[in-house]
Amino acid sequence: MRIENHRLTDVAFQQAKNIGREIVPDLVILHDTASRLTRGSAANYLADNDAGVSVHFVVERDGGIIQQVPTNRRAGHAGKSSFHGRSGCNDFSIGIEIVNPGKLTRLSDSKCVTWYGEELATALFGIREIETPEHGPGLWMPYAEAQISSVIALLLALFRGVPTLRDITTHWYVSPGRKVDTNPLFPLEHVRAHILGRDDPADTEAEAFSEAVDATPDDPQMVVVDTFSGDSLNLRRWPSFNPNVVAQIPDGTPVPVLRRGTFAGRDWLLVVHGGREGWIVASYTSSFLPA
Repeated sequence: MRIENHRLTDVAFQQAKNIGREIVPDLVILHDTASRLTRGSAANYLADNDAGVSVHFVVERDGGIIQQVPTNRRAGHAGKSSFHGRSGCNDFSIGIEIVNPGKLTRLSDSKCVTWYGEELATALFGIREIETPEHGPGLWMPYAEAQISSVIALLLALFRGVPTLRDITTHWYVSPGRKVDTNPLFPLEHVRAHILGRDDPADTEAEAFSEAVDATPDDPQMVVVDTFSGDSLNLRRWPSFNPNVVAQIPDGTPVPVLRRGTFAGRDWLLVVHGGREGWIVASYTSSFLPA
């Protein structure tokens, strides 16, 4: 993907009804649609409404990207907002909407409900309860890994093709107290680090709050992946359940351990598999017994 004449190649362009004047963007603002998950539901509303709302890009749950406003034209995505002393962020930003239902309310141990009344199975969507100072308490749906991958690919294309871009932020950051998107499960700092070339805070934390195991290349400490069900185990770039899976390790595979640490109350191991380093949940391993 690349930007040509203010449009992203290889994706659909669905022209928005509400397109404003020319702008010189230096910021990207990430949003949640707070909408139904059905493909096209949010995009169709954002493209054609009488509320003056619009956005440059929509990222669907399956990773599909739709552009609706050229990157050099104003879109109505941020509302009342400010960024580092500059108000009216629509005048200098590109907006990306990520399909997600937004803050959820618990109905029972197994169900929750969206603000628009749709009931969702908590376990089916991996919905989690989290409280942050910016978001308050609530239930939140994780972003699909395809969405995170597409957001990163889109941002890479934007920062290559729009030379004035300087930073990436969220709606809750530019409209504090008024908005809570993106939700607390979005790996914002990891995405910013990937795009902006800064140190990844998760990598730094993983190094600081873990310890090397007592082993050598000639005598490594080994564990065996044991998922109890025969399923493969996710190998993750950093020790968290944010979308960061880099590979899968088949059940029963022995792997060498490099580091161990406890993060958010759960024990993790840094291991090597297929020539790639990554983190796995320690409880899904057993001791290695040589044949």
